[in-house]
Amino acid sequence: MIILTLVGIAAIWFIVNLVSSRINNTLNPLQQANHELGTQVANLLHPTPTIIPDPVTIINEVQSLARLETIRYTVEKVVTAEVNQGVLGPLFGDRLLFVAHGYVIAGIDMSKIKPEDLWLEGGLLNVRLPATEILVATLDNDKSYVYDRVTGLFTHGDPALETQVRQVAEQEILKAAIQDGILDQATTNTQTYLRWFFETLGYKNIRFALPKP
Repeated sequence: MIILTLVGIAAIWFIVNLVSSRINNTLNPLQQANHELGTQVANLLHPTPTIIPDPVTIINEVQSLARLETIRYTVEKVVTAEVNQGVLGPLFGDRLLFVAHGYVIAGIDMSKIKPEDLWLEGGLLNVRLPATEILVATLDNDKSYVYDRVTGLFTHGDPALETQVRQVAEQEILKAAIQDGILDQATTNTQTYLRWFFETLGYKNIRFALPKP
């Protein structure tokens, strides 16, 4: 009796596994087809852009530089641009929120130093440096991005709006760095570095004169 019971259980287990296997074999192609269809729909809704650079590159100018960069600011700025945000905003408006990341570099142009800008008085080396200036002020395109953009029902938005926002963001980043005193800090760093440089050449007494007006 026990043997017959075990045989019956084994037969039932075999039949259940057989039916389950056949159901899986039937459903697998359908599941795979559904997955492929979902992937295709996702690609249609969120396509990957194809970017093709023009094979022709034109180099307009090559310029030799002799700059001493002595300080760099990294700045983040949020800029909002709005067009037609009045009563008809929901129909014809355009609003863009841009998160800008950029950097500003200051220092001096060493090519502006002339022979008469260095002179000795006894054991004192006098150095007249050119005025500190902003050498680079630009956005970091890898980190800057459009956080949000909302357009009205009957408009696709101004195609030049993002470009205008980027230009304003670059100006604001530069203004923020100047207001924080980047030029004064660049002057201090320049004198510190050049003092060390002249001391390694054997000049122990160094005085920095004011730039020419």
